[in-house]
Amino acid sequence: MACKISNSMFLCLGPSQRPIRSQTIAIHSSTASICHLKWDNLLVKGINHRKGIIPLRRNKVIQAVAVPVRPSSADSAEYRKQLAETYGFRQIGEPLPDNVTLKDVIDTLPRKVFEIDDVKAWTSVLISVTSYALGIFMISKAPWYLLPLAWAWTGTAITGFFVIGHDCAHKSFSKNKLLEDIVGTLAFLPLIYPYEPWRFKHDRHHAKTNMLSEDTAWHPVWEKEFETSPFLRKAIMFGYGPFRPWMSIAHWLIWHFDLNKFRPNEVKRVKISLACVFAFMAIGWPLIIYKTGIMGWIKFWLMPWLGYHFWMSTFTMVHHTAPHIPFKHSDEWNAAQAQLNGTVHCDYPRWIEVLCHDINVHIPHHVSSRIPSYNLRAAHKSIQENWGPYLNEATWNWRLMKTIMTVCHVYDREQNYIGFDELAPNEASPITFLKRVMPDYA
Repeated sequence: MACKISNSMFLCLGPSQRPIRSQTIAIHSSTASICHLKWDNLLVKGINHRKGIIPLRRNKVIQAVAVPVRPSSADSAEYRKQLAETYGFRQIGEPLPDNVTLKDVIDTLPRKVFEIDDVKAWTSVLISVTSYALGIFMISKAPWYLLPLAWAWTGTAITGFFVIGHDCAHKSFSKNKLLEDIVGTLAFLPLIYPYEPWRFKHDRHHAKTNMLSEDTAWHPVWEKEFETSPFLRKAIMFGYGPFRPWMSIAHWLIWHFDLNKFRPNEVKRVKISLACVFAFMAIGWPLIIYKTGIMGWIKFWLMPWLGYHFWMSTFTMVHHTAPHIPFKHSDEWNAAQAQLNGTVHCDYPRWIEVLCHDINVHIPHHVSSRIPSYNLRAAHKSIQENWGPYLNEATWNWRLMKTIMTVCHVYDREQNYIGFDELAPNEASPITFLKRVMPDYA
Protein backbone atom coordinates (compact mmCIF):
# COMPACT_ATOMS: atom_id res chain seq x y z
CA MET A 1 0.00 0.00 0.00
CA ALA A 2 1.21 3.50 -0.77
CA CYS A 3 -0.16 6.76 0.61
CA LYS A 4 1.06 10.02 -0.84
CA ILE A 5 0.67 13.30 1.08
CA SER A 6 1.22 16.79 -0.26
CA ASN A 7 -0.93 19.92 -0.19
CA SER A 8 -4.02 17.76 -0.56
CA MET A 9 -5.22 14.33 0.46
CA PHE A 10 -4.70 11.26 -1.71
CA LEU A 11 -6.57 7.98 -1.51
CA CYS A 12 -4.59 4.94 -0.39
CA LEU A 13 -4.77 2.35 -3.14
CA GLY A 14 -3.28 -1.10 -3.81
CA PRO A 15 0.17 -1.54 -5.30
CA SER A 16 -1.12 -1.89 -8.86
CA GLN A 17 -3.26 1.24 -8.76
CA ARG A 18 -2.26 4.84 -9.25
CA PRO A 19 -3.01 7.34 -6.47
CA ILE A 20 -6.13 9.33 -7.24
CA ARG A 21 -6.43 12.84 -5.97
CA SER A 22 -9.36 13.69 -3.71
CA GLN A 23 -10.19 17.10 -2.36
CA THR A 24 -9.48 17.67 1.32
CA ILE A 25 -12.61 18.47 3.30
CA ALA A 26 -12.71 21.17 5.91
CA ILE A 27 -15.61 20.78 8.29
CA HIS A 28 -17.54 23.98 8.92
CA SER A 29 -21.15 24.81 9.52
CA SER A 30 -21.59 26.62 6.22
CA THR A 31 -23.60 25.36 3.27
CA ALA A 32 -20.51 25.51 1.09
CA SER A 33 -18.73 22.97 3.26
CA ILE A 34 -21.69 20.62 3.06
CA CYS A 35 -21.42 20.88 -0.72
CA HIS A 36 -17.71 19.99 -0.51
CA LEU A 37 -18.55 16.91 1.51
CA LYS A 38 -21.28 15.83 -0.88
CA TRP A 39 -19.23 16.25 -4.04
CA ASP A 40 -16.27 14.46 -2.43
CA ASN A 41 -18.52 11.53 -1.52
CA LEU A 42 -19.72 11.37 -5.11
CA LEU A 43 -16.20 11.46 -6.48
CA VAL A 44 -14.85 8.76 -4.17
CA LYS A 45 -17.93 6.65 -4.80
CA GLY A 46 -17.45 6.91 -8.54
CA ILE A 47 -13.75 6.06 -8.30
CA ASN A 48 -14.53 2.98 -6.24
CA HIS A 49 -17.04 1.91 -8.88
CA ARG A 50 -14.52 2.36 -11.69
CA LYS A 51 -11.65 0.55 -9.98
CA GLY A 52 -13.72 -2.34 -8.66
CA ILE A 53 -13.08 -1.44 -5.02
CA ILE A 54 -15.79 -2.59 -2.64
CA PRO A 55 -17.66 0.57 -1.53
CA LEU A 56 -17.26 1.54 2.09
CA ARG A 57 -20.28 0.82 4.25
CA ARG A 58 -21.90 3.69 6.08
CA ASN A 59 -20.90 4.28 9.69
CA LYS A 60 -17.38 2.91 9.08
CA VAL A 61 -14.36 4.92 10.18
CA ILE A 62 -12.11 5.88 7.28
CA GLN A 63 -8.48 6.07 8.34
CA ALA A 64 -6.53 8.54 6.26
CA VAL A 65 -3.74 11.04 6.67
CA ALA A 66 -4.42 14.59 5.54
CA VAL A 67 -2.81 17.97 5.85
CA PRO A 68 -5.38 20.68 6.71
CA VAL A 69 -5.59 22.96 3.69
CA ARG A 70 -8.22 25.19 2.19
CA PRO A 71 -10.60 23.01 0.15
CA SER A 72 -10.95 23.49 -3.58
CA SER A 73 -14.27 24.55 -5.02
CA ALA A 74 -16.87 21.78 -4.88
CA ASP A 75 -18.18 22.78 -8.31
CA SER A 76 -14.75 23.30 -9.90
CA ALA A 77 -14.16 22.30 -13.50
CA GLU A 78 -11.55 19.77 -12.39
CA TYR A 79 -14.00 18.08 -10.05
CA ARG A 80 -16.73 17.90 -12.67
CA LYS A 81 -14.29 16.54 -15.24
CA GLN A 82 -13.26 13.75 -12.84
CA LEU A 83 -16.88 12.92 -12.09
CA ALA A 84 -17.80 12.93 -15.78
CA GLU A 85 -15.00 10.54 -16.68
CA THR A 86 -15.84 8.31 -13.72
CA TYR A 87 -19.55 8.07 -14.49
CA GLY A 88 -19.30 7.88 -18.30
CA PHE A 89 -20.46 11.43 -19.08
CA ARG A 90 -19.03 13.80 -21.66
CA GLN A 91 -19.84 16.76 -19.42
CA ILE A 92 -21.34 17.24 -15.98
CA GLY A 93 -22.90 20.68 -15.70
CA GLU A 94 -22.03 23.12 -12.98
CA PRO A 95 -24.82 23.88 -10.49
CA LEU A 96 -27.48 26.24 -11.82
CA PRO A 97 -27.84 29.41 -9.71
CA ASP A 98 -30.94 29.47 -7.49
CA ASN A 99 -32.16 32.75 -8.99
CA VAL A 100 -32.51 31.30 -12.51
CA THR A 101 -36.09 30.40 -13.36
CA LEU A 102 -37.44 28.09 -16.02
CA LYS A 103 -38.96 31.11 -17.74
CA ASP A 104 -35.49 32.64 -18.02
CA VAL A 105 -34.36 29.58 -19.94
CA ILE A 106 -37.46 29.43 -22.15
CA ASP A 107 -37.12 33.11 -23.02
CA THR A 108 -33.71 32.47 -24.60
CA LEU A 109 -35.16 29.97 -27.09
CA PRO A 110 -35.96 31.17 -30.64
CA ARG A 111 -39.68 31.31 -31.30
CA LYS A 112 -39.39 29.10 -34.37
CA VAL A 113 -38.60 25.98 -32.28
CA PHE A 114 -42.18 26.07 -30.93
CA GLU A 115 -43.78 26.15 -34.40
CA ILE A 116 -45.76 23.10 -35.53
CA ASP A 117 -44.98 22.00 -39.09
CA ASP A 118 -47.52 19.56 -40.51
CA VAL A 119 -45.14 18.35 -43.24
CA LYS A 120 -42.42 17.49 -40.73
CA ALA A 121 -44.94 15.90 -38.38
CA TRP A 122 -46.36 13.59 -41.03
CA THR A 123 -42.88 12.87 -42.36
CA SER A 124 -42.08 11.42 -38.94
CA VAL A 125 -45.16 9.19 -39.26
CA LEU A 126 -43.99 8.06 -42.70
CA ILE A 127 -40.51 7.25 -41.35
CA SER A 128 -41.96 5.15 -38.52
CA VAL A 129 -44.48 3.28 -40.68
CA THR A 130 -41.88 2.56 -43.37
CA SER A 131 -39.17 1.46 -40.95
CA TYR A 132 -41.63 -0.76 -39.07
CA ALA A 133 -42.84 -2.37 -42.31
CA LEU A 134 -39.22 -2.98 -43.29
CA GLY A 135 -38.63 -4.55 -39.89
CA ILE A 136 -41.57 -6.95 -40.29
CA PHE A 137 -40.26 -7.88 -43.75
CA MET A 138 -36.79 -8.55 -42.32
CA ILE A 139 -38.26 -10.76 -39.58
CA SER A 140 -40.19 -12.77 -42.17
CA LYS A 141 -37.10 -13.34 -44.33
CA ALA A 142 -34.24 -13.50 -41.82
CA PRO A 143 -32.65 -16.86 -40.94
CA TRP A 144 -32.78 -17.67 -37.25
CA TYR A 145 -29.27 -16.36 -36.56
CA LEU A 146 -30.15 -12.91 -37.97
CA LEU A 147 -33.48 -12.60 -36.16
CA PRO A 148 -31.95 -10.64 -33.21
CA LEU A 149 -30.83 -7.93 -35.65
CA ALA A 150 -34.28 -7.82 -37.25
CA TRP A 151 -35.91 -7.62 -33.82
CA ALA A 152 -33.55 -4.83 -32.76
CA TRP A 153 -34.44 -2.79 -35.85
CA THR A 154 -38.18 -3.40 -35.52
CA GLY A 155 -38.24 -2.69 -31.78
CA THR A 156 -36.43 0.59 -32.41
CA ALA A 157 -38.83 1.43 -35.25
CA ILE A 158 -41.94 1.00 -33.10
CA THR A 159 -40.28 3.17 -30.44
CA GLY A 160 -40.78 5.89 -33.07
CA PHE A 161 -44.54 5.23 -32.80
CA PHE A 162 -44.29 5.98 -29.11
CA VAL A 163 -42.47 9.26 -29.79
CA ILE A 164 -45.19 10.32 -32.25
CA GLY A 165 -47.84 9.60 -29.60
CA HIS A 166 -45.62 11.42 -27.13
CA ASP A 167 -45.74 14.56 -29.31
CA CYS A 168 -49.51 14.21 -29.61
CA ALA A 169 -49.86 14.00 -25.83
CA HIS A 170 -47.86 17.22 -25.44
CA LYS A 171 -50.00 18.98 -28.10
CA SER A 172 -46.96 19.53 -30.30
CA PHE A 173 -47.94 17.30 -33.26
CA SER A 174 -50.83 19.19 -34.85
CA LYS A 175 -52.92 22.31 -34.37
CA ASN A 176 -55.98 20.08 -34.59
CA LYS A 177 -56.31 18.67 -31.06
CA LEU A 178 -58.87 16.00 -31.96
CA LEU A 179 -56.55 14.74 -34.69
CA GLU A 180 -53.72 14.62 -32.14
CA ASP A 181 -55.75 12.42 -29.81
CA ILE A 182 -56.66 10.05 -32.65
CA VAL A 183 -53.09 9.80 -33.95
CA GLY A 184 -51.72 9.39 -30.44
CA THR A 185 -54.17 6.59 -29.64
CA LEU A 186 -53.40 4.77 -32.92
CA ALA A 187 -49.64 5.19 -32.49
CA PHE A 188 -49.79 3.61 -29.05
CA LEU A 189 -52.00 0.64 -30.06
CA PRO A 190 -49.23 -1.66 -31.46
CA LEU A 191 -47.46 -1.13 -28.12
CA ILE A 192 -50.69 -1.92 -26.21
CA TYR A 193 -50.10 1.32 -24.36
CA PRO A 194 -53.25 3.19 -23.26
CA TYR A 195 -52.76 6.72 -24.55
CA GLU A 196 -54.81 8.81 -22.10
CA PRO A 197 -53.61 7.11 -18.88
CA TRP A 198 -50.01 7.54 -20.02
CA ARG A 199 -50.65 11.18 -20.99
CA PHE A 200 -52.08 12.07 -17.57
CA LYS A 201 -49.18 10.44 -15.71
CA HIS A 202 -46.56 11.84 -18.06
CA ASP A 203 -47.84 15.39 -17.62
CA ARG A 204 -47.17 15.01 -13.90
CA HIS A 205 -43.66 13.77 -14.63
CA HIS A 206 -42.98 17.03 -16.46
CA ALA A 207 -44.56 19.13 -13.74
CA LYS A 208 -42.61 17.39 -10.96
CA THR A 209 -39.43 16.09 -12.61
CA ASN A 210 -37.00 14.55 -10.10
CA MET A 211 -39.31 15.37 -7.22
CA LEU A 212 -39.36 12.60 -4.65
CA SER A 213 -42.63 10.63 -4.55
CA GLU A 214 -44.46 13.06 -6.89
CA ASP A 215 -42.52 12.23 -10.07
CA THR A 216 -44.47 9.52 -11.91
CA ALA A 217 -41.42 8.28 -13.80
CA TRP A 218 -38.72 6.34 -12.02
CA HIS A 219 -37.22 7.61 -8.80
CA PRO A 220 -34.84 6.14 -6.23
CA VAL A 221 -35.95 3.29 -4.00
CA TRP A 222 -36.86 4.31 -0.45
CA GLU A 223 -34.82 2.55 2.23
CA LYS A 224 -38.02 1.56 4.07
CA GLU A 225 -39.22 -0.17 0.86
CA PHE A 226 -35.91 -1.96 0.54
CA GLU A 227 -36.12 -3.24 4.10
CA THR A 228 -39.77 -4.36 3.95
CA SER A 229 -39.08 -8.07 3.37
CA PRO A 230 -36.30 -10.31 2.02
CA PHE A 231 -38.45 -11.29 -0.99
CA LEU A 232 -39.26 -7.69 -1.93
CA ARG A 233 -35.64 -6.67 -1.37
CA LYS A 234 -34.44 -9.32 -3.83
CA ALA A 235 -37.13 -8.36 -6.35
CA ILE A 236 -36.12 -4.69 -6.14
CA MET A 237 -32.45 -5.62 -6.60
CA PHE A 238 -33.21 -7.54 -9.78
CA GLY A 239 -35.61 -4.84 -11.03
CA TYR A 240 -33.17 -1.96 -10.52
CA GLY A 241 -30.20 -4.11 -11.49
CA PRO A 242 -30.13 -6.77 -14.26
CA PHE A 243 -33.76 -6.28 -15.36
CA ARG A 244 -33.63 -2.48 -15.39
CA PRO A 245 -33.56 -2.22 -19.22
CA TRP A 246 -37.05 -3.76 -19.16
CA MET A 247 -38.44 -2.21 -15.97
CA SER A 248 -40.77 -0.04 -18.03
CA ILE A 249 -42.92 -3.18 -18.42
CA ALA A 250 -43.60 -3.17 -14.68
CA HIS A 251 -44.16 0.59 -14.79
CA TRP A 252 -46.63 0.13 -17.67
CA LEU A 253 -48.62 -2.47 -15.75
CA ILE A 254 -48.65 -0.68 -12.41
CA TRP A 255 -49.41 2.87 -13.54
CA HIS A 256 -51.73 2.68 -16.54
CA PHE A 257 -54.47 0.12 -15.91
CA ASP A 258 -55.66 0.96 -12.40
CA LEU A 259 -58.61 3.39 -12.49
CA ASN A 260 -58.02 4.26 -8.83
CA LYS A 261 -54.82 6.06 -9.80
CA PHE A 262 -56.70 8.72 -11.76
CA ARG A 263 -58.76 11.77 -10.86
CA PRO A 264 -62.54 11.52 -11.34
CA ASN A 265 -62.47 13.92 -14.29
CA GLU A 266 -59.87 11.72 -16.01
CA VAL A 267 -61.57 8.36 -15.66
CA LYS A 268 -63.86 8.62 -18.71
CA ARG A 269 -60.96 9.27 -21.11
CA VAL A 270 -58.91 6.56 -19.40
CA LYS A 271 -61.70 4.03 -19.98
CA ILE A 272 -61.84 4.91 -23.69
CA SER A 273 -58.10 4.33 -24.04
CA LEU A 274 -58.27 1.06 -22.15
CA ALA A 275 -61.13 -0.10 -24.39
CA CYS A 276 -59.01 0.65 -27.48
CA VAL A 277 -56.06 -1.31 -26.11
CA PHE A 278 -58.16 -4.32 -25.13
CA ALA A 279 -59.87 -4.26 -28.54
CA PHE A 280 -56.48 -4.34 -30.25
CA MET A 281 -55.43 -7.29 -28.11
CA ALA A 282 -58.75 -9.10 -28.71
CA ILE A 283 -58.61 -8.63 -32.49
CA GLY A 284 -54.96 -8.15 -33.40
CA TRP A 285 -53.37 -10.92 -31.38
CA PRO A 286 -55.76 -13.69 -32.59
CA LEU A 287 -55.23 -12.55 -36.20
CA ILE A 288 -51.45 -12.76 -35.82
CA ILE A 289 -51.72 -16.20 -34.23
CA TYR A 290 -54.23 -17.36 -36.89
CA LYS A 291 -51.88 -16.32 -39.71
CA THR A 292 -48.49 -17.24 -38.21
CA GLY A 293 -49.11 -19.43 -35.16
CA ILE A 294 -48.01 -18.79 -31.61
CA MET A 295 -44.36 -18.71 -32.67
CA GLY A 296 -45.30 -16.07 -35.22
CA TRP A 297 -46.85 -13.98 -32.45
CA ILE A 298 -43.57 -14.25 -30.54
CA LYS A 299 -41.48 -13.43 -33.63
CA PHE A 300 -43.56 -10.62 -35.09
CA TRP A 301 -45.03 -8.96 -32.01
CA LEU A 302 -43.51 -10.00 -28.66
CA MET A 303 -39.82 -9.71 -29.50
CA PRO A 304 -40.10 -6.24 -31.14
CA TRP A 305 -42.27 -5.18 -28.17
CA LEU A 306 -39.49 -6.22 -25.79
CA GLY A 307 -37.09 -4.24 -27.98
CA TYR A 308 -39.32 -1.20 -27.61
CA HIS A 309 -39.34 -1.58 -23.84
CA PHE A 310 -35.55 -1.78 -23.84
CA TRP A 311 -35.45 1.69 -25.38
CA MET A 312 -38.32 2.96 -23.25
CA SER A 313 -36.45 1.91 -20.10
CA THR A 314 -33.02 2.98 -21.32
CA PHE A 315 -34.06 6.44 -22.46
CA THR A 316 -35.99 7.01 -19.24
CA MET A 317 -33.19 6.03 -16.87
CA VAL A 318 -30.45 7.83 -18.82
CA HIS A 319 -32.46 11.06 -19.00
CA HIS A 320 -32.76 11.62 -15.25
CA THR A 321 -30.56 9.11 -13.38
CA ALA A 322 -26.96 9.69 -12.32
CA PRO A 323 -25.12 9.73 -8.97
CA HIS A 324 -24.76 13.51 -9.12
CA ILE A 325 -28.38 14.27 -10.12
CA PRO A 326 -30.52 14.70 -6.99
CA PHE A 327 -34.15 13.89 -6.35
CA LYS A 328 -35.59 16.47 -3.96
CA HIS A 329 -38.53 16.92 -1.65
CA SER A 330 -41.16 19.36 -2.88
CA ASP A 331 -40.10 22.11 -0.45
CA GLU A 332 -36.53 22.02 -1.83
CA TRP A 333 -37.38 21.50 -5.49
CA ASN A 334 -36.47 24.05 -8.16
CA ALA A 335 -38.04 23.73 -11.62
CA ALA A 336 -35.14 25.18 -13.59
CA GLN A 337 -32.59 23.04 -11.79
CA ALA A 338 -34.65 19.89 -12.31
CA GLN A 339 -35.48 20.47 -15.98
CA LEU A 340 -32.23 22.01 -17.23
CA ASN A 341 -29.62 20.85 -14.70
CA GLY A 342 -31.25 17.52 -13.82
CA THR A 343 -31.95 16.25 -17.33
CA VAL A 344 -29.35 14.47 -19.48
CA HIS A 345 -28.67 14.81 -23.18
CA CYS A 346 -27.28 11.56 -24.59
CA ASP A 347 -26.11 10.89 -28.14
CA TYR A 348 -26.81 7.47 -29.65
CA PRO A 349 -25.90 5.96 -33.04
CA ARG A 350 -27.59 8.11 -35.66
CA TRP A 351 -29.91 5.38 -36.98
CA ILE A 352 -31.42 5.05 -33.50
CA GLU A 353 -31.94 8.82 -33.23
CA VAL A 354 -33.63 8.91 -36.66
CA LEU A 355 -35.98 6.02 -35.92
CA CYS A 356 -36.77 7.44 -32.46
CA HIS A 357 -37.27 11.01 -33.72
CA ASP A 358 -34.58 12.60 -31.52
CA ILE A 359 -36.21 11.71 -28.20
CA ASN A 360 -32.65 11.47 -26.86
CA VAL A 361 -32.33 15.26 -27.30
CA HIS A 362 -34.15 15.55 -24.03
CA ILE A 363 -33.08 18.75 -22.27
CA PRO A 364 -35.10 21.12 -24.49
CA HIS A 365 -38.09 18.80 -24.19
CA HIS A 366 -38.00 19.28 -20.42
CA VAL A 367 -37.40 23.00 -20.70
CA SER A 368 -40.63 23.15 -22.71
CA SER A 369 -42.70 20.13 -23.73
CA ARG A 370 -44.38 22.29 -26.42
CA ILE A 371 -41.32 21.89 -28.68
CA PRO A 372 -42.06 19.32 -31.43
CA SER A 373 -39.59 16.45 -31.72
CA TYR A 374 -38.33 17.66 -35.12
CA ASN A 375 -37.29 20.99 -33.53
CA LEU A 376 -35.44 19.54 -30.55
CA ARG A 377 -32.00 19.74 -32.15
CA ALA A 378 -32.37 23.42 -33.00
CA ALA A 379 -33.61 24.08 -29.47
CA HIS A 380 -30.70 22.15 -27.97
CA LYS A 381 -28.22 24.16 -30.02
CA SER A 382 -29.72 27.36 -28.63
CA ILE A 383 -29.58 26.01 -25.07
CA GLN A 384 -25.94 25.02 -25.55
CA GLU A 385 -25.13 28.55 -26.68
CA ASN A 386 -26.90 30.21 -23.76
CA TRP A 387 -26.67 27.68 -20.93
CA GLY A 388 -23.89 25.33 -22.03
CA PRO A 389 -21.90 25.16 -18.75
CA TYR A 390 -24.98 23.88 -16.86
CA LEU A 391 -25.76 20.93 -19.14
CA ASN A 392 -25.27 17.23 -18.49
CA GLU A 393 -24.24 15.54 -21.71
CA ALA A 394 -23.08 12.05 -22.66
CA THR A 395 -22.54 9.75 -25.59
CA TRP A 396 -24.13 6.37 -24.85
CA ASN A 397 -21.54 3.96 -23.46
CA TRP A 398 -21.24 0.95 -21.19
CA ARG A 399 -19.69 2.88 -18.30
CA LEU A 400 -22.74 5.15 -18.18
CA MET A 401 -25.11 2.17 -18.11
CA LYS A 402 -22.98 0.36 -15.54
CA THR A 403 -22.99 3.40 -13.26
CA ILE A 404 -26.78 3.69 -13.40
CA MET A 405 -27.45 -0.02 -12.93
CA THR A 406 -24.92 -0.65 -10.13
CA VAL A 407 -24.86 2.64 -8.19
CA CYS A 408 -28.16 4.53 -8.55
CA HIS A 409 -30.42 2.62 -6.18
CA VAL A 410 -31.60 3.75 -2.74
CA TYR A 411 -32.33 7.41 -1.95
CA ASP A 412 -29.96 9.17 0.41
CA ARG A 413 -30.30 12.86 1.23
CA GLU A 414 -26.54 13.50 1.37
CA GLN A 415 -25.21 11.21 -1.36
CA ASN A 416 -28.32 11.13 -3.61
CA TYR A 417 -27.97 7.35 -3.99
CA ILE A 418 -26.66 4.37 -2.01
CA GLY A 419 -25.98 1.12 -3.83
CA PHE A 420 -27.78 -2.07 -2.85
CA ASP A 421 -24.43 -3.71 -2.23
CA GLU A 422 -23.65 -1.10 0.43
CA LEU A 423 -26.89 -1.65 2.33
CA ALA A 424 -27.06 -5.43 1.96
CA PRO A 425 -23.68 -6.73 0.78
CA ASN A 426 -24.48 -10.36 1.58
CA GLU A 427 -27.63 -10.32 -0.55
CA ALA A 428 -26.52 -8.14 -3.45
CA SER A 429 -25.42 -10.87 -5.85
CA PRO A 430 -27.38 -9.34 -8.78
CA ILE A 431 -25.38 -6.13 -8.42
CA THR A 432 -22.00 -7.75 -7.86
CA PHE A 433 -22.73 -9.90 -10.92
CA LEU A 434 -23.32 -6.76 -13.03
CA LYS A 435 -20.15 -5.13 -11.72
CA ARG A 436 -18.22 -8.23 -12.72
CA VAL A 437 -19.66 -8.82 -16.21
CA MET A 438 -20.64 -5.41 -17.58
CA PRO A 439 -17.98 -3.65 -19.69
CA ASP A 440 -16.46 -0.53 -18.18
CA TYR A 441 -15.36 1.41 -21.25
CA ALA A 442 -16.78 4.75 -22.28
